[in-house]
Amino acid sequence: MTLGEFFGLLRRHIFFVIALPVVLAVLTAGVCVFLPNEYTASTTMYVLTKTPANQVDPQNSTTGYSNLSAGQMLANDVVTIAKSDRVATDVATRMGMKSLSRYKTNVQGSDTSRIITLSVTGPDRHQAAAIANAYMRETASTAAKVMGVPAVNVVDKATVPASPSGPNRKLYVAAAFLVGLLAAACIVIIAERMNTKVRNDDEAQQITGLPVIAHFPQVRS
Repeated sequence: MTLGEFFGLLRRHIFFVIALPVVLAVLTAGVCVFLPNEYTASTTMYVLTKTPANQVDPQNSTTGYSNLSAGQMLANDVVTIAKSDRVATDVATRMGMKSLSRYKTNVQGSDTSRIITLSVTGPDRHQAAAIANAYMRETASTAAKVMGVPAVNVVDKATVPASPSGPNRKLYVAAAFLVGLLAAACIVIIAERMNTKVRNDDEAQQITGLPVIAHFPQVRS
């Protein structure tokens, strides 16, 4: 099938090709109305190293680089601690919750600094902010006990988000429309391939390899 034949086939079934994606998009939009909103609260932390900043020789590039690398490795270890089950259990206990299964936690470090970003996403905006701050406190406490980290200081405390961060309803509707469009094209092509009827003289000539020499008009009763 050539490209021209493909578009010609779509034109012959244009109603179905348009109706299916529109119906899927409308159904998806209807489902999205009932999806609960999610809220994301974020906090950032700074990991201090054991070497005070006033004891680092700024003229010694090797020492400065080593101190920065050690600080970044320490921050990566703190990120691992923040993701641990121990911290999650302590946060749940502090919040008076059985588990944090309804809330998703994301902890990210930086390759060029000792800044750690921690975000919590869940259905309750106030609870998400409270959990994020509790995570910060428990991470700092556990890091001090386990690794002997001098301190994990708060850069930005988590605040109650003003607007939801998800779900992305527009994206879902657009994806449903594209899937419907692709499905409609596939259905039309498959139906065309499975149709063995000879519908015009061109198809008869292609199948038999013989020229068409006459046409009989269709007589309607």
